[in-house]
Amino acid sequence: MSVRVRKFFSYYRPYRRLLLILMGSAFIVSTVSLALPLCASFITRNVLGEITPDTLNQMYAMGALMLGLLALHTLCNLFVDYRGHVMGALMESDMRAELFDHYQQLSFRFYDEQKTGQLMSRISNDLFWISELCHHGPEDLVLSLLKFVGSFVILLTINVELTLITFLFLPFMAVYALVFQKRVGIALGASKARIGDVNAQLEETLAGIRVVKSFTNEAIERDKFADANRRFIASRADGYRAEAYHWQGVHVFTHLITIAVIVFGGAAIVQQTLDLPELLTFLLYVGIMVEPIHKLENFARLYQEGITGFNRFMEIMEIAPDITDAPDAAELGRVQGAIRFREVSFRYHDDHDYVLENLSLDILAGEYVALVGSSGVGKSTLCSLIPRFYEATQGHILLDGHDIRQVTLRSLRRNIGVVQQDVYLFSGTVADNIHYGKPGATQAEIVEAARKANAHDFIMALPNGYDTDIGQLGVKLSGGQKQRLSIARVFLKDPPIILFDEATSSLDNESEKAVQESLEKLAEERTVLVIAHRLTTIRKAQRILVLTDEGIDEQGTHEELIARGGVYATLYHIQSGP
Repeated sequence: MSVRVRKFFSYYRPYRRLLLILMGSAFIVSTVSLALPLCASFITRNVLGEITPDTLNQMYAMGALMLGLLALHTLCNLFVDYRGHVMGALMESDMRAELFDHYQQLSFRFYDEQKTGQLMSRISNDLFWISELCHHGPEDLVLSLLKFVGSFVILLTINVELTLITFLFLPFMAVYALVFQKRVGIALGASKARIGDVNAQLEETLAGIRVVKSFTNEAIERDKFADANRRFIASRADGYRAEAYHWQGVHVFTHLITIAVIVFGGAAIVQQTLDLPELLTFLLYVGIMVEPIHKLENFARLYQEGITGFNRFMEIMEIAPDITDAPDAAELGRVQGAIRFREVSFRYHDDHDYVLENLSLDILAGEYVALVGSSGVGKSTLCSLIPRFYEATQGHILLDGHDIRQVTLRSLRRNIGVVQQDVYLFSGTVADNIHYGKPGATQAEIVEAARKANAHDFIMALPNGYDTDIGQLGVKLSGGQKQRLSIARVFLKDPPIILFDEATSSLDNESEKAVQESLEKLAEERTVLVIAHRLTTIRKAQRILVLTDEGIDEQGTHEELIARGGVYATLYHIQSGP
């Protein structure tokens, strides 16, 4: 049994008891379905065969029995339909939770190469069809097998020759169905990829709606979406064409079987090898035998939908996180903040050039270090390697003497606060977003963190203070307000190491001053690495590192580097003007 097959069946394990009850109910449904025509046959042959004073009572008794069987059939069917769907939904929920957890374990490298819409499609649309397969699969197989075998045995007892004639059609029917089911499966795989593209395009357009509107490029986005939509429709059309040929062919074979039974059954009556009640009973059981075939056809469609979705689910689940805890990883306590790079090299892919190569660097505990240089020289990469957002290709990074690969990710990142250039705020209130820095923090701690970040005054001026809803991504706040909330979040976390991708260049003077002051408070008695875009904001840095494509080209204080007249001095004079 393959790994994927074992994985699929493992999701039934928590619901084994319910599954057994469902299969028992399906068995009862099948048995009752087979019994009802026998009741009808008993009436036509035995009760109506010879009218007696007791015939009416026998008719009523048999009618009552059939009503009882129908009630049992209905109750069991209702249970299978309702509880079966619930079981499928629970399994879908388990898979969705597992996939979500797996998403969170994957590194930045994975997300650099993925579209959000495609990932959303795998966790929503694909898993829905898996749940349908999980529910209907066992039920359809049990019902179909029991009805098919049962009707076949009963048909043999009525007339062997007519039964064999009926079964001659089945191999041709099966081959035809398999051919077109394969075509349907190929079309479904393409369709799922295309709907993922539609989701990706939609997510991208809505996320950038302000840019779209500012450039009045609604028509361009409409054309892009229409193109993705057309490709999806084309893939669905291929699937619908295959399904149409498939279903119509199956219906043709079904009608051919019925015609054959009527013709050859009529001939048997003429030859007196079959009587009319037996032919009627035979036709009823042919209908019962054909029903499982249609149910199996439905199962085949669900199988194609579900297994395609499950394969897409497993494609992600089989991607092993490339950054994980070592088997003997130690728990790191609160560190002092000394960071050492030892001949560290990094590249994003094996066939890419190195972004950093043989970099060695010592940063003292409590030191305020600024990183400057042109775009693409590795400033952000250097900072991303410290919390292991990316893994160094070669070399070692030490934190208070501990190799960061030998400590747990959680304890490592608990010691590091990151203030990003692109501030990300969650939907919810101001308090919710600050609270994210320390789940379980009290309101007093939240307010104190906001005060340290120079955010308390503007928060209190909002309509509902700390309970003000800030909208998706904090759209109701200014850039400086969002940046101060992100700093308050880090104040609340209170880590000994701060990585700050400076983002004050796009702020107005007042906001920049408030953010700069809050940053200086945050830097007190902490190890701080600042990626500097505006060089005038880092004059107080204890050490400035100038990165170029060759590595660290210069380092020193602002005054030392200006006096040296090198790369830093040139950049500074360009920014500060004549």
